Amino acid sequence: MHDLSYFRNNFDRIAERLATRGPMPQLDQFRELDQKRRAAIFQAEKLKERKNSTSTEFQKLKLAGADTTELQKESRALGEQITALDEQAKALDEPFRELLKGIPNLPHESVPIGKSEADNVEVRRCGQPPQFDFEPKAHWDLGPALGILDLERAAKITGARFALYWDMGAKLERALINFMLDVHSREHGYTEVLPPFMVNSQSLYGTGQLPKFKEDLFKCEGHDFWLIPTAEVPVTNIYRDETLEGDALPIQLCAYTPCFRSEAGSYGRDVRGIIRVHQFQKVELVKFTRPEQSYDELEKLTADAEDILRRLGLAYRTVVLSTGDMGFSSAKTYDIEVWLPGQNGYKEISSCSNYEAFQARRAGIRYRSGKKSEYAHTLNGSGLAVGRTWVAIVENYQQKDGSVVVPEALRPYLNEEVIRPRK
Repeated sequence: MHDLSYFRNNFDRIAERLATRGPMPQLDQFRELDQKRRAAIFQAEKLKERKNSTSTEFQKLKLAGADTTELQKESRALGEQITALDEQAKALDEPFRELLKGIPNLPHESVPIGKSEADNVEVRRCGQPPQFDFEPKAHWDLGPALGILDLERAAKITGARFALYWDMGAKLERALINFMLDVHSREHGYTEVLPPFMVNSQSLYGTGQLPKFKEDLFKCEGHDFWLIPTAEVPVTNIYRDETLEGDALPIQLCAYTPCFRSEAGSYGRDVRGIIRVHQFQKVELVKFTRPEQSYDELEKLTADAEDILRRLGLAYRTVVLSTGDMGFSSAKTYDIEVWLPGQNGYKEISSCSNYEAFQARRAGIRYRSGKKSEYAHTLNGSGLAVGRTWVAIVENYQQKDGSVVVPEALRPYLNEEVIRPRK
């Protein structure tokens, strides 16, 4: 969320920057409310000047022994008008704050201006997609043939866009989770946490999912519990309404959780396989930093996520999202996209974002700097989305006979070198 007084006092400059994200109807409403508020304040100030003059005139008449009855009536009337105008100006602050809840973060100056993902800019590419001497298959064909992925039974159990993993498929998923957590906690300096998989409304408000993205979430009927869409929500809210010690920053946390998303508005996209499902596993990286640290830390966080792909020998590219493709709360986002032979293209496997103070202001996360406290900057990114990494391994390491070679980095976790059809 934006600081109300800063937003109000720098409205034109902020509106210009927000316009790079696309149309912002709320800004017109904000301007209209602001004009009403300023008019009320201006009128109240004028009446206060008149009331002060009346008070001076009243004292003169009183000293002279003159009749002050009419002047007293005028003064009372002015006081009532001033009180009404002050209350009107104050009352307009609440709709201001409600509007601010729906206004996205300001894009950082380094973010490319664009209308959609077509305007995203590639910043680097690592590794070469594998070359096959046969026609590579997609994971939705490979998985069932190997006996490690069962989408039909998952649909029977729950519905479309769910997955059931068998045997080495389930073990591969678990191996990836452990591998990612070990690398991030042992080598990248993150502290591992295991948060609740359900959160309350205040937590979702703090990270920006509520109220705007309610339709993308699953809520438990009769309770103020929501299934988490990402570990970003519970992990960021660990420090909600707290003041951190500035010397302790940056704080780096990593967490494994399942994630639950309704995927509202995504129908028709990635309908086959497990690229876009309602439940998936993810390892998340979260940082709390000082403002002057946050962009250096964004680069480090992105590099930490990329390191997982390098260790697994998977080709990827990293793009910086344009203003028109950024998430609601983000000031700058890098998407890491892994090569998937079955789709003959790159697919997003991690989004690494700096939210600056946007989430911290909503969640009340401060840090102490000397005698004063300021809002911290928050960052997060997938390190990585486990299901999509599973897909990338199965598709990139497939062999002509339908087996899948296990990347060397995962062999200590699986005790297998090759995944073969289940008998």
